[in-house]
Amino acid sequence: QVRLVESGGGLVQAGGSLRLSCGASGMKVSNNAMAWYRQAPGKQRELVASITSGGSANFYADSVKARFTISRNNAKNTVYLHVNSLRPEDTAVYYCYAPIDNWGQGTQVTVSS
Repeated sequence: QVRLVESGGGLVQAGGSLRLSCGASGMKVSNNAMAWYRQAPGKQRELVASITSGGSANFYADSVKARFTISRNNAKNTVYLHVNSLRPEDTAVYYCYAPIDNWGQGTQVTVSS
């Protein structure tokens, strides 16, 4: 059974940085495309970033390009989302996703102005 556990969220001032982690069990992150989504209060869940199994064709939402970086440590079976230059509009619960339809519990990121 696949289990995803996110961590690393918190309260940060605008302009700050965090590193979100997604530890996986029951699957290998090296063999799968992985993704990060976020959901802000009153809004739909949106795709933020994804990484292919080969790591050569990553996707970023326009709103986070040049600020967020998705990466993977195969030895630790963990996917990361490095979030920099945070803005108040980045405030959301961030979720890790693995195919097919596997979600973590989410980690809260709150950015104060």
